[in-house]
Amino acid sequence: MPGRQRVGWEAAAAAGGLLAAATSLLARLRPAAKPLHPRGEVRPATITRLGSDPGCGVPWIDEAGTGSGLVRLSRALGLPAMLPDVHGLALRVPLEPEGHADLLFNTTGVGRVSRFLLLPTWTPRTRTLTTLLPYRSPTGPVLLATRPTLPGRYDLSWARATGDWHRFAVLVLAPGDRHDAALSFDPVTHPLPGLPGYDWARRLRRPAYASARRARGDVEDPARPDVAAPAVRNPHPTHRR
Repeated sequence: MPGRQRVGWEAAAAAGGLLAAATSLLARLRPAAKPLHPRGEVRPATITRLGSDPGCGVPWIDEAGTGSGLVRLSRALGLPAMLPDVHGLALRVPLEPEGHADLLFNTTGVGRVSRFLLLPTWTPRTRTLTTLLPYRSPTGPVLLATRPTLPGRYDLSWARATGDWHRFAVLVLAPGDRHDAALSFDPVTHPLPGLPGYDWARRLRRPAYASARRARGDVEDPARPDVAAPAVRNPHPTHRR
């Protein structure tokens, strides 16, 4: 494995471990349906995909097209606006003929190591947000990022673990009334086609997921401890954003 890629993998693993530990601790200190990102505003959005050259082997990234989406903007700890916080952007992409995919972004850096570090900020509308942990594309590890360009407008980009960023889409939030909603996003069980998560990333998240479920009283499936049992049809899973 090349040196830069190895550094990226190690940084991603460390980031995932810290995130899981922090979420587990917070779930114990503040039992709630959403230990992280407890409140947010939900906005309809339009996604204009420009395509990407070079591509990464994922049609939704590599090919041009347009579609709708749903965005939830939130603060990770729910701190007052006067304090810095890690800000999040959750994106839901409808899929045909049915279903949807969820992507989660948080404020980070954009450098070869800082893209794996959560960064609190006072100014979320000017900071880049990344998926923090890489996805498994047909051509190797891929990170996604959103970068604000204008109010309510973001560029979407992808990159290798330590590579350059490639812009492939524009996300525009619809104007109008902003509102909060008890809406949960789950990138593990609703991945983008061709872009699943790595098993090791799921294992890193598992302690946080389990803590959040216990805080709410959900039942785990012994065969798959990373998800709730099918009998518990909870429309707003506790460990999701």
